[in-house]
Amino acid sequence: MAFANRIRSSLPLVSKILKSDSLSAAAHRALLCPTFADSEFARSFATATEKKDVKVKVPLALFGGSGNYASALYIASVKTNSLDKVESEVLDFVAAMTKSPMFSQFTKDLAVPADTRKKAIEDIATQAKFSEITKNFLILLAENGRLRNIDTISKRFVELTMAHKGIVKVIVTSVIPLPAEEEKELKETLQELIGKGKTVKLEQKIDTSIMGGLVVEFQQKVFDMSIKTRARQFERYLRDPVHWDNL
Repeated sequence: MAFANRIRSSLPLVSKILKSDSLSAAAHRALLCPTFADSEFARSFATATEKKDVKVKVPLALFGGSGNYASALYIASVKTNSLDKVESEVLDFVAAMTKSPMFSQFTKDLAVPADTRKKAIEDIATQAKFSEITKNFLILLAENGRLRNIDTISKRFVELTMAHKGIVKVIVTSVIPLPAEEEKELKETLQELIGKGKTVKLEQKIDTSIMGGLVVEFQQKVFDMSIKTRARQFERYLRDPVHWDNL
């Protein structure tokens, strides 16, 4: 709540920047988001953060632009022993964007010059008293036109922090919410499957289209035990002439 209030207090500053001469002078060109190779991105972020000669292994292999940014933030956070703080700050930033359409639009508008985005984010991060890692990372996203991807990047980053803590997120899809007893039994079964040293975090999703049964997803694995999938498999079985020839 305190952070959200600080963000709201910073919005007049964003409005002032948007109306400044620096914006009007460059408003005729739209800025396209550059594509960075992993090595180039790593060098860019290294210049914005305090570099420590420590080997850090990313607990999950993430792919794509959002995965690369999330991995770089994870490495920088672990090196500075600030993983929990950075995670909290990034999630607060995303929450503030969600609550403020004006702020959200500002971060996604590529017509806003990079220098303008950078100044606004730098001022907001300073007022919010963010750590240097979070502040420098948000400034980097602002410079590269990637603030519009912050929601996805933050989700990938949370995947890494959870893996770091030994937490395995399991998404269970069903037609109706699982009764407490069934949820407990399923969680215990998954805990045995995943093994000791890790903690299962169960997240339920409701999807009536699966018609019944369960779909369980974790660690890039999918166990589809839905009635919808079983019905499709049975239909293919009945239509396959090979099975009838063997009778």
